[in-house]
Amino acid sequence: MKYLLLLLSSSLLLAGCSVTRLPDNLSLAMMNQENPAIVADGAPAYLLMLDALVLTYPENKGFLLAGSRLYGAYASVFSKEEDESRRMANKSFDYARRALCEYDIRACELVDGNADDLDADMRNMFDQDDIETFYVYASAWAGWIQANSDDWNAIAQLGKVKTLMKWVARQDEGYDHANVQVYLGVLESQLPPSVGGKPEIGRAHFERAIELTEGRNLMAKVLFAEQYGRLMFEQDLHDQLLQEVIEADPEAEGLTLINRLAQQQALDLLASSSEYFE
Repeated sequence: MKYLLLLLSSSLLLAGCSVTRLPDNLSLAMMNQENPAIVADGAPAYLLMLDALVLTYPENKGFLLAGSRLYGAYASVFSKEEDESRRMANKSFDYARRALCEYDIRACELVDGNADDLDADMRNMFDQDDIETFYVYASAWAGWIQANSDDWNAIAQLGKVKTLMKWVARQDEGYDHANVQVYLGVLESQLPPSVGGKPEIGRAHFERAIELTEGRNLMAKVLFAEQYGRLMFEQDLHDQLLQEVIEADPEAEGLTLINRLAQQQALDLLASSSEYFE
């Protein structure tokens, strides 16, 4: 592993014209890796490589988006300490913010503006060609809010994240292996109906994600069980979804890594089911 950066640097020197494809190819290779431990061990080296690319090409939107994705993934999946997770999420959001501003300065002004105007302005100013940048930005924003959940000023920004995710879903409801639906499912399953929550809307998003991917996105089922099943105290649904995940074939193009992680999480959640629902 200690030679990974050297090998990657050598490949860039030998194939400079393909450098812009490297982050996407790296991301795909990681997502198709069936052993999460390999990715966890290699992630710090990948992060350093992307930092170097951003330093070399500070205005390259593609490198900034790739850096945002990887820092966000590390913060939510592999980071073991709260402070480290917060730092990683902060950097993910910083890279996403820089990418958004490089992409279109109007977009930066828009997300900083009035929340009530955001939806209408997105409809009027942007279209399907703009999905990737806004989706990565909204994902990083959600991760940043989660990592800073003790800050009410951060929590107050969730409404804008939801607006951006809804906009992405309107452009392409199955975007990113239907993870846009999973994000919306989680966002709508934060509060029970008794205090104004709308978890049934969240359930519809989870079910749509499962339908669009024909059940191949196993994390959709795990989060359906964890966020909706536990919130609504539906143990039968909770346990059924988790058992389906555990018994599923995790290998799927672009989803193998996340499916392996989903199976690990499903085992943990199912093991604690009786205690949670007693």
